[in-house]
Amino acid sequence: IDFIAPCHSCVSRSCVSVFVTLTCAFRYGREDLDVLGLTFRKDLFVANVQAFPPPAEEKKSLTRLQERLIKKLGDQAYPFTFEIPLNLPCSVTLQPGPEDTGKACGVDFEVKAFCAENVEEKIHKRNSVRLVIRKVQYAPEKAGPQPTAETTRQFLMSDKPLHLEASLDKEIYYHGEPISANVHVTNNTNKTVKKMKISVRQYADICLFNTAQYKCPVATEESDDVVAPSSTFCKVFTLTPFLANNREKRGLALDGKLKHEDTNLASSTLLRDGANKEILGIIVSYKVKVKLVVSRGGSVVHLLIIIFISHVIRDKKSEPFISFLLSLT
Repeated sequence: IDFIAPCHSCVSRSCVSVFVTLTCAFRYGREDLDVLGLTFRKDLFVANVQAFPPPAEEKKSLTRLQERLIKKLGDQAYPFTFEIPLNLPCSVTLQPGPEDTGKACGVDFEVKAFCAENVEEKIHKRNSVRLVIRKVQYAPEKAGPQPTAETTRQFLMSDKPLHLEASLDKEIYYHGEPISANVHVTNNTNKTVKKMKISVRQYADICLFNTAQYKCPVATEESDDVVAPSSTFCKVFTLTPFLANNREKRGLALDGKLKHEDTNLASSTLLRDGANKEILGIIVSYKVKVKLVVSRGGSVVHLLIIIFISHVIRDKKSEPFISFLLSLT
């Protein structure tokens, strides 16, 4: 991600330097609850660089955008780069309720440039600028096998069971892409399947001191198709998870927002082998749930299929670092 981080009112003196900090933080409480110096915020990653005067070390190659900006701004432009560890989470925001105020809970990234004699010095607001950025995740290049699941339920007074099987057309879906679920029911019992419900559910695991899980349906379809005793049923259901249909649901995980820009449902978290879940803050996953309601007592038969929802891959050559340019005026 290449852009400019301007820093105004900076005096170029030998005793003053310009430092830049990249912070990945997890806010787990509303900002208006911060009292008595206690904040509901945990820093997951902090990195500092000195942008001015530029350190006397081997210069890294510039990006094309940095080269163009240096040519435009002249000698007062100073490039610098942050390397992002692979285990850091993506930007995630928990959708606030209508009455919530202040910053929403979630994981965010912030770049802050400030003037000081050393990086540990207390930062005055008038000598600093802040810029919120967003880290997103793209879908893996290699998709897994076609997801399927099945379950069998035996009922009293029935010699044979009820068998439910569901399959999806693929494992990885992009945001806004329809999800097709093929449902097959073999009813060998003396009961009747009187209702079906298929839904896409989002699960958000909050990994802090104790793990808590929040689940929310993001797309639902109900069917009144009846499966009589000793019969079979097969049908394809299509669901499309959209944020526009879920704006009133408090606690729904979204991709991090930048100011008032629109966003979408949070992408599935890609867990690496041996990853520390606590540093991820919020782990997002999606499952397709198929539920059957059976007559005579309202028994329920259901199954779950895990799916992966993410962004379309745009640039396969992207690197895990962020390039900046500091302009002193």
